[in-house]
Amino acid sequence: MKKITAVVKALFVLLVFSCSSDPVEKEVKVSSIVINGDNVVGAESKQLSVTVSPSSATNKEVTWNVSDKNIAVITETGLLTGLKNGSVKVTATAKDGSGVISEKNYTVSGIKDPVVLVESISINNVSITDGKPVQLTAGVLPATATNKELVWTVSNDAIATISAEGIITPKINGTIIVTATAKDGSGKSGQLQLVISGVTIVYQTTVRGESILLWQRNNGGWGKAVADLNLYNTQQTAAQITTALNSKNLTDTTIDNGHVVTELRWLLADYKTTQNPNYLAAAEKAIDWLFAAQYANGGWPQYYPDKSGYRHQITYNDNAIANVMNLMWDITKSKNNLDLVNEKYKEKAQTAFNKGIEVILKTQITYKGKKTVWCAQHDEVTLLPALARAYELPSFSGSESVGIVRVLMLVEQPSAEVKQAIKDAIDWFNGAKLFDIATKKISDASQPSGQDLVVVASPGSVLWARFYDLENNQPFFCGRDGVAKKTLAEIENERRVGYAWYGNWPSTLIDKDYPSWKAKNGL
Repeated sequence: MKKITAVVKALFVLLVFSCSSDPVEKEVKVSSIVINGDNVVGAESKQLSVTVSPSSATNKEVTWNVSDKNIAVITETGLLTGLKNGSVKVTATAKDGSGVISEKNYTVSGIKDPVVLVESISINNVSITDGKPVQLTAGVLPATATNKELVWTVSNDAIATISAEGIITPKINGTIIVTATAKDGSGKSGQLQLVISGVTIVYQTTVRGESILLWQRNNGGWGKAVADLNLYNTQQTAAQITTALNSKNLTDTTIDNGHVVTELRWLLADYKTTQNPNYLAAAEKAIDWLFAAQYANGGWPQYYPDKSGYRHQITYNDNAIANVMNLMWDITKSKNNLDLVNEKYKEKAQTAFNKGIEVILKTQITYKGKKTVWCAQHDEVTLLPALARAYELPSFSGSESVGIVRVLMLVEQPSAEVKQAIKDAIDWFNGAKLFDIATKKISDASQPSGQDLVVVASPGSVLWARFYDLENNQPFFCGRDGVAKKTLAEIENERRVGYAWYGNWPSTLIDKDYPSWKAKNGL
């Protein structure tokens, strides 16, 4: 929440990086699934696959199950392992919520001895202090397990990679989780937290990327120490470096004014051009911070973990949550460089996005029996409109509500509730139009700021106020005394010229986005 100049910069960042604010094409649901291949499995495990129709289906992933786990087991990737001779039914279910399934009966034969599944896996404890590759080994129990082969993975391949044989190759210093998973279909796995140090490889860098890394807090987020995000593009001074290093443990990390979302998007852009794994690791650490910061009800506080004052509130102000929701959407769709992050984030981002939609629907304000728009901030417990700073009273927001509606428009196959929420918000915007006025900044030596902002007649123009009161749905303006006024001229000069009280925020939403969204959804 900055002055007008900062708001303009934040809006510029939003326009550049929130490409997914435009409505997207409809999701294509699965209509049929066919399990490929014959229906016999022998002593060797059998990798199953499916053909999904239509070929343009958005999500072709399936969930695998078997009818009798005494006869055979199957992994989440479709590896079918017979345990004893007999018959078993395999089911593949679409993950896109369409409810489409495919079933196939398999005959298990040729198993002479009982199959013994893996019961536990323990990875031998090692550390890497010289930055060099290390061969990992694991103990598999019972010793009589029929298939002791393992699949090796790491939690963050920006820090290190691992081969099929368990050779781990460090890229940068850091801590990762190594997982060894049994290939016999038992689902058993073992993990090891591995600390890597001593890596001395020099990677290509950018001024922006290094500045962002410098100011990243240890918890993964960023504070407002670099208030103007564009200043990351300048080489940091010795004093700034000292300040940044001394503030690593601070908890004033925030999604306000584009922070966290912008930094991590820029890190990914710089990673794409440099392949510097430090940038990818830092971006993923920031994504982890966003997941941790989300409330169970789906909202995000303005700050996390410092929730003092009004920082704990669910914050739509300055498009804070809209920025996060657009990021979560991009992760689920592998868009705008989010295809560079670990695949594990997709499912978590989908869950976070869905929860975010739920709280958006619950916080939409009802006025005279009809849903309207949103306040810039809502209480995280009651979900009611809430006070932030003295001049940011509970209200209908003519600005932030625009970004919220665009987030709702991202929802594929929107429910009746989502459709109605969008329609109700558009109705409110249309009813909140202010005609034939404009604002004009003038020089005025008598004012403390040397300038003033006045409302003037402007036939044919349309504006919206930043705030509308909850009682009468009328524009109001507020200074630092916390008392609502009916006109802009009534508040002090510092607040009058230092805040975006009027704007045309909903115009494109009403004229272009909403008609396009309706057409795409057959409305």
